[in-house]
Parts: sequence; C-alpha cells; structure tokens
Amino acid sequence: MLKSATSRLSVARGFINPSLSLTSNTSTTTSFNSLSPIPKHLGLSIRGVRVGGREIPDNKRVEYSLQYIHGIGRTRAHQILCDLNIENKITKDLSQQEINSLRDEVSSYLIDFQLMRSNDLAVKRLKDIQCYRGIRHIQGLPCRGQRTKTNARICRKGTHSALDGKKALR
Repeated sequence: MLKSATSRLSVARGFINPSLSLTSNTSTTTSFNSLSPIPKHLGLSIRGVRVGGREIPDNKRVEYSLQYIHGIGRTRAHQILCDLNIENKITKDLSQQEINSLRDEVSSYLIDFQLMRSNDLAVKRLKDIQCYRGIRHIQGLPCRGQRTKTNARICRKGTHSALDGKKALR
C-alpha cells in the first residue's frame, strides 16, 4: 500500500523513477523500464520528457521547455540549442537521438539540486567566517548595500506591524 501511495504521489508531482512500478486504483500493476515508453493506464498519464532530473513540458518549444529546469534561463537554453544544432521545435517532436544529446548537454551544467546545494554552501561559508555578508545573512537583512529604513520588507519578514509609530487606539 505504501509503495502504491508513494508512486501515485511522485507521478502527481511530476517526478517518477523509471524503475518504479505504478499502481492504479483498480490494483492493476504496470511495470516499465527506462527504455520503454511510459504507458497511459486508467487515467494515469505521464507527459513530458525527462531532462536533467526534471519533467519538461511536451507542448512547448524546446527553448522554453528547458527553462523549467532550475539553473537554465533564456540565454543558456539558447546556447544549448546552438551548441547541439537542434532546431527550436516543439518538445514532443524531438527524436530520441536529439533527446539523448540534450540530456548529455544539460547534465554538463550545474543545475537543480546541485546548484541549490552550492549556493547554500556558499552562504553557509559566509556565515561561518562571520564576514559582513555572512552577518547580514544571519540577521536576515540585505547584503548588497540596499537601504533598510523604508524598504527591505522581504528581508525583514514582518518585524514591524501596520501601526508602528502610532499611538494605540483605545
């Protein structure tokens, strides 16, 4: 029961491990490997191509689909397509060879969890050495010289109420 619940949850979120077996509500189990196409079974469907550990949409052009991966923006997506000489067509029209070359190229960049982890480690290093930027991160204030008297509401996270500086109403 736990395996079927987790596999349904992972499919609903858009993440799926190719070695998992999917279970539908009618207790029919469908297994698949990474080379076979993912089946559509009793309302359970997988859409999109997996590139860089993420599901990118099928119905958009490749340049815009790649931007769904954290760490790939407009410039890098365009650069990837130029490096591979792939035409900017709709993702579902890509051949298997183009998809594989796209996966290889995207995996050479620092993306998704690797990128977030490296950013977290950089901020942790600043906090550990107690430099100015590290102290500002610890205090939750802006690090790059922005003013804090009137702005920086996002960084202060609601430390002031709406009635600051006014007399309390009776």
